[in-house]
Amino acid sequence: MSQSRNLNVAPATAPSQSGGSGAITGELPAYRRSERAPESRRDRWLTGSAALPLGLAFLVGMVGCTTLIVLDASVLRSGIVPHQPSIAGYLQALGSRLDFKTFLIALLAMTACYAGVVVVGRALPLRVVVGAIVLLHLIVLAGPILLSQDVFSYIAYARLGVEHGLNPFTHGPAAAAHDSVFPYVGIVWRHTPAAYGPLWTLASYPVAPLGLEASLWVMKVVAGAASLGTVWLVWRSARRLGRDPLLPTLLLGLNPLLIIYDVGGVHNDLVMGFFMMLGVWLTLEARDGLGAAAVIAGAAVKATCAVVLPFMLLSRRRLSLISGTVIALAAIAVVSVAVFGTHALDFVSVLRRQQSFVSTDSFPNEVAHLFGRAGVFPVDRALLRVALGLVAAYLLFRVWRGYDWISASGWTLLAIAVTTTWLLAWYVIWTLPLAVIARDRRLLWATLAVGALFIAHQTSPLFSPL
Repeated sequence: MSQSRNLNVAPATAPSQSGGSGAITGELPAYRRSERAPESRRDRWLTGSAALPLGLAFLVGMVGCTTLIVLDASVLRSGIVPHQPSIAGYLQALGSRLDFKTFLIALLAMTACYAGVVVVGRALPLRVVVGAIVLLHLIVLAGPILLSQDVFSYIAYARLGVEHGLNPFTHGPAAAAHDSVFPYVGIVWRHTPAAYGPLWTLASYPVAPLGLEASLWVMKVVAGAASLGTVWLVWRSARRLGRDPLLPTLLLGLNPLLIIYDVGGVHNDLVMGFFMMLGVWLTLEARDGLGAAAVIAGAAVKATCAVVLPFMLLSRRRLSLISGTVIALAAIAVVSVAVFGTHALDFVSVLRRQQSFVSTDSFPNEVAHLFGRAGVFPVDRALLRVALGLVAAYLLFRVWRGYDWISASGWTLLAIAVTTTWLLAWYVIWTLPLAVIARDRRLLWATLAVGALFIAHQTSPLFSPL
């Protein structure tokens, strides 16, 4: 093991934390580098002489697969690459058209390499893991937008407010059909007002005057920085919980869905995840008010982040959490109403409409097909909402009895992803930052299993008969 992970645990005073099966109070471990931590037989096997070259080979494989996807995607003439300006035209001469089969094979190979890295990851030097995470992000950010048109909606809503004087919570991009960004907005969303929180919509306003290509590059940088920031917060949170942070860091930072779909697609879910993990880390550092405010900020980017707050409040039961929540809500409400008027909460109704859609990747849709049904019907959605409510209520009860609030938040986010009929790849990633640091390790296995099933469903055409 490298010196950076020869960690001896020494006690350090910290506030009470919730444990996996009961409350943990008093002491949290801190790190010293003076002594080698004892290794189990499994640790010795995973860090044997063959583990390091294997780990390096797997990392090279991940970099190679990512590079192939990005270079071929830069040619743009592909159903996998959305219609967009040629922002990565400088790479076109290095690739060829990205066909569906090539993409799926590269994604499958990248996933296999990721699994290999996870198995032997403890043998890898810290600087190599961090370097690989940063390199993968940079490769994807240097290329075109992958697999999603959502970023064009972000820019369209910003331009509605700044360039055209229209409220993005009452107008869809079609209200400014002459705008340069409009041809790139997804057809389904052209008449739909903003489905994102007021903080994200307002924060996107400064990119509007920059022009389309410059706006895209700013959005790409924001997405990449948010992703890397979340990885860093996972590292800090794992250390605060007294664990070797290497495995949680690589589990998140090298995840193929995160790299290809989230970062490649430039999704604001990355910004939401950053605020969510900032709230978790601040709370672990006993800065409860700021932690609650960060979670509220995440919910004002994308409403899903609000799931974390009830578990945080119920577990900690501190006045500072309540005051931080109230102050953050009041501040965001005042700014939102001042800018968007009373329509600032209209995005909630847009979200309800979106949840009536059915994607081919959703678990309810696949289960319906297994039972010979044509798809998901309204009664099924009602039953799914009841099931989700029961899961949330049960987990709240468990947290009240002392269960780990981070695990409970993760299970709820995972339940949302599994029960929604409108499942997208970046929804699967919601849970992962929490799962890699959660005390309940079953959450991590379940999250990785859901991600694996999603990738298996994506790549299933490779194994289907012609």
